[in-house]
Amino acid sequence: MKIAMIGTGYVGLVSGVCFSDFGHDVVCVDKDPKKIEMLERGEIPIYEPGLDRLLAKNVEAGRLSFTLDLPGALHGADAVFIAVGTPTRRGDGHADLSYVMAAAEEIARIADHYIVIVTKSTVPVGTNRQVKQAVKKANPKLDFDVASNPEFLREGAAIDDFMKPDRVIVGVQTERAAEVMAEIYRPLYLREFPILTTDLESAEMIKYAANAFLATKITFINEIAALCERTGADVKQVSQGMGLDGRIGKKFLHSGPGYGGSCFPKDTRALARTGQEYGIPMQITEKVISVNEEIKRRMIDKLLDMCDGTFNGKTIGVLGVTFKPNTDDMREAPSLTIIPALVGGGAKVKVCDPQGRHEGETLLPGVHWIDDPYKCTHKADLLVILTEWNEFRALDLKRIARKMASPRLADLRNIYSVKDAKRAGFEAYESVGRAGFLKEPSEGDTGG
Repeated sequence: MKIAMIGTGYVGLVSGVCFSDFGHDVVCVDKDPKKIEMLERGEIPIYEPGLDRLLAKNVEAGRLSFTLDLPGALHGADAVFIAVGTPTRRGDGHADLSYVMAAAEEIARIADHYIVIVTKSTVPVGTNRQVKQAVKKANPKLDFDVASNPEFLREGAAIDDFMKPDRVIVGVQTERAAEVMAEIYRPLYLREFPILTTDLESAEMIKYAANAFLATKITFINEIAALCERTGADVKQVSQGMGLDGRIGKKFLHSGPGYGGSCFPKDTRALARTGQEYGIPMQITEKVISVNEEIKRRMIDKLLDMCDGTFNGKTIGVLGVTFKPNTDDMREAPSLTIIPALVGGGAKVKVCDPQGRHEGETLLPGVHWIDDPYKCTHKADLLVILTEWNEFRALDLKRIARKMASPRLADLRNIYSVKDAKRAGFEAYESVGRAGFLKEPSEGDTGG
């Protein structure tokens, strides 16, 4: 099959590379000349483990190419995927569909043979029917079908998610379109991965419902974590006990400083907006959105308590700024709420993140970037762990505590324990949903 992929952002690039690895002829299209030049040199504009090697393999095999030329990409294509951004629209919280509709209209003006126009971007219910109307209006004679094929890729594990999916969702209106999509995903069908064919609206809703539910699980356990701190319970043990129930499952029950990223914040807001438009308020989702913001602010209060009520004049080391490990994505990351509060409160903030500096230098003005976690914590009054990168999971805590001005650790990802912190010589330790400690000053000790 020949596939054109419009958009070389995270979803478009990963999908295009993986489709080419299925054996399809894939042409990835973008309007940004610099991005196309990078890709043609084998350079990846995003950080995703293993993507560079898979890209190089399929370019060398002649199955994958990159271009600015949409007409050339569409020539002879069996399907064209729209994988452009759908950011939250300013003012009303709805998904901005302008890029999707512009791509659909451009396809209509160029295509001259039967083609399946597949929406890969995350879009609200009813969008694919809007795409169909827009294409018909732009080119009434075009023979085409539309399909909805939402993505379920976790940043940092996207290749495995594409190659070994929990499920593939395909929304179609005709048997002809279903046959094209079945051929595209044939390698997964042969390996018996679940492929669910639905109507357009159900496919669109599945994506939003799934993300809203996962965001709800995260937010629920974060609220439980706050209660655990007051009652003396341990949220890690609570999560384990809950997760053993097969009806609940253990995934997405890890407490922390709130969810972020490119999907959950945007998709929960879009689902809430859709509910309002149809007169069916998504009350649980709306509450999840507000509680998640409260959780981020609660983390600031926790850090303020550890700094004796003021950030002013304190030196604070922060490990991790991306919304999760194994990605350079900082969209809606808790760090974008927490770190500005530290800087605004008068703290000197030093930051270390394996991949976050490129975006972070623009998004987090006023911080000092350090490449080494030990240098980042040197002479600090507080160490804050915001992202659970593997590089931060086995630090020499004794070495860190010795070099800090005031050895205090705010472990907002629960990767260490009270026992670890005490053994290392920290005078204070706080995590999320578990008991911490504050070392009582000895007689004559004025504190750090």
